[in-house]
Amino acid sequence: MSKKEYVIARLNVKGKRFEILVDPNKAFTFKEGKKIPLQDIIIGEFIYKDAKKGLKASPEELEEVFGTTDIIKISEKILKEGEIQLTADQRKQLLETKKKQIVYFISRSAMDPRTKTPIPPTLIEKAMEEAKVAIDMYKPIEEQIPTIVKAISRIIPIKLAKILLGVSIPPDYAHKIASQIMRLGEVKKNIWTDDGSLIVELEIPAGIQNEVIDQINKLTKGSASIKVISYEQV
Repeated sequence: MSKKEYVIARLNVKGKRFEILVDPNKAFTFKEGKKIPLQDIIIGEFIYKDAKKGLKASPEELEEVFGTTDIIKISEKILKEGEIQLTADQRKQLLETKKKQIVYFISRSAMDPRTKTPIPPTLIEKAMEEAKVAIDMYKPIEEQIPTIVKAISRIIPIKLAKILLGVSIPPDYAHKIASQIMRLGEVKKNIWTDDGSLIVELEIPAGIQNEVIDQINKLTKGSASIKVISYEQV
C-alpha cells in the first residue's frame, strides 16, 4: 500500500501517544461496528509513539499502559477509542461514500405517507442538501437515520415504514419458487392450500415495495395475486 493510501490512527492515554498505520476505509468501517479482521486494517506490525518519525513504542511502555504487548489487542483499542487522521481529500471521499450509503438506506426503508409509495434516491439526496444535513463520519449509519429523516421531513413528506404484503402463488409455480419468494422479506405467515397454492405474508421495508412486487411477478410470470395488507411506521 502506498504512503497516500494509509493514515494514522492515534490514541492518547495516560499522558502518552500511541499510533498505528491503517487502511482508512477499512478502519472507518470497523469503527462503525462492522466485523473486519484487524490484520486487514493494520499496515505493518508496530505500535508507534510517532509514526511519521518512525519512533516505536517499547514493549515496556505497551505493557505499562495496555497491560499487554499483543499488537492486535492494542490496535483494536486504538481503533475503537482513538481518532483517525485524514487528509482533506480522504475526509471528503469518505463523507461522500457515507452520504451515498445513507441515501440508499433511506430510499429502501422509507415511503411518502400520502401516496404510500417509495421515494426516489435523487429526491432524498436533494432534501438532505436543502435541510443541510450534517453527516457524522464516526457514527454508524443506522444511528443517524432517525435524525436525518426528521430533518428532511421538513422538506418532503417521508416516513420510515414497513409493509406487509399478502402474496398468493398458484400451484403451477408454488413449489418451484417457494424458497425464492420467502427470501424476499421476513415471512410472517405461509400456508399451503389443498390445491397446492401457497399463501405468504411478507414484511418488507417500504422503499423496496415495487422491487419486491416486480420480482414476484417475474418469478410467477404475472400470475401471483399481491396485495398490501398493512403499513407500519418504524
